[in-house]
Amino acid sequence: MKIKTFPHGVHPLEGKESTAEKRLEYLPPPEKVTLPLHQHFGKPAEPLVKKGEEVFLGQKIGEAASLFSANVHASVSGKVLSVDGHNHPLGRPVLSITIANDGEDRIHPRWEVTPNPLSLGPDQIRQKVKDAGIVGLGGAAFPTSVKITPPKDKPIDTVIINGCECEPLLTADYRLMMEFPDEILEGAELVRIATGARRVMVGIEDNKKKAFQLLQQKAGKYAAEVTLVKTKYPQGAEKNLIYALSGREVPRGGLPFDVGVVVQNVGTVKAVWDAIRAGKPLYERALTVSGDGIKEPKNLMVRLGTPFQAVTDSCGGLEEDVNIIIMGGPMMGLSQWDMDVPVIKGTSGILAWAAPKPATEFACIRCGRCVEHCPMALVPTQIMKYVKNEQLSLAEVWGALDCVECGCCQFSCPAKIPLVHWIRLGKNQIANLKRKKRA
Repeated sequence: MKIKTFPHGVHPLEGKESTAEKRLEYLPPPEKVTLPLHQHFGKPAEPLVKKGEEVFLGQKIGEAASLFSANVHASVSGKVLSVDGHNHPLGRPVLSITIANDGEDRIHPRWEVTPNPLSLGPDQIRQKVKDAGIVGLGGAAFPTSVKITPPKDKPIDTVIINGCECEPLLTADYRLMMEFPDEILEGAELVRIATGARRVMVGIEDNKKKAFQLLQQKAGKYAAEVTLVKTKYPQGAEKNLIYALSGREVPRGGLPFDVGVVVQNVGTVKAVWDAIRAGKPLYERALTVSGDGIKEPKNLMVRLGTPFQAVTDSCGGLEEDVNIIIMGGPMMGLSQWDMDVPVIKGTSGILAWAAPKPATEFACIRCGRCVEHCPMALVPTQIMKYVKNEQLSLAEVWGALDCVECGCCQFSCPAKIPLVHWIRLGKNQIANLKRKKRA
């Protein structure tokens, strides 16, 4: 049988062997946690607590400020030390709530267990997901309650569960599939009910055959289809995975809704199940700590708000020559400048290594490799030139906003041009211009 895939893409070294077979370890919460009120796509949450207040584990401490926002919950019980600005992994201070951990994990009394979650209706599921503050755990952190509420004029027939984990080094999603297959499939069924879909498809890259076989064995109980897809980056990008599994092509500027599909990460659907079955809000997540600069690479379940320093210390600390820390994967992750930044909902990994000096950048030789490998069928060098020359309208015409910033162009560029950086700059400038016009 031909393994499904999408056009273009690249094949970076996987580097997953150091953690793939290491079970998830639960990292004890630190002495204090710092919880940013902006851990999601959209507006920051509004604080609900003040300095000096006592809070419970799982208590809502930040209220979603709009449709595109998400609740924030305490990841420990204890006393609020401050509600103030704190450095954030995205590179700027963000209003955050710091809590001194009392070590007791006193659970909030409003947690509600649902004995039979699959008996709930769509509106009940969506409300519980919203209450729990669940966002996409693949990295985008889009509010899940919005994603599972399709527009009335765009019916959903297929839910796709993303088990690809195509970024090199990361293996936390693989461990979730190996250790919590039933919870993932049951969470997928809840998403199917919420969206009104008829079909659930699970896509897993063919370098994770153990997870594929395990979920395939269990899938019959949930009428889910588990399919192998080719190991290729960025196989796990929404539009690529939709094309690989269903043959449907999301239109330019469109969303999965436009082709009747909703995509959810395996970690997200497990969080959906935990929230509805056990009443557990999203206050912890699975992540991988890896790279040549980590003394003991691990997969961890970490409370949100835990400082990066505490996470790496639990893995034996950093090697002496480490000069780069990345949140996320090596292709799309973000460099960090402060080890006191907290783990947030979008932290899929913490990577460390000794990076060589940046390669010398040369002029474009028009080899076409960036075009050949771009999964969105763009011409990255042309967009980059328009951004450099401040011709933003032309950059938009050539598809700057369709770039998913996967890094395939930059990875394959022999001239070492920082294409993603230029395109990201252009996207931000175009977005700012649009905001000014609306104001």
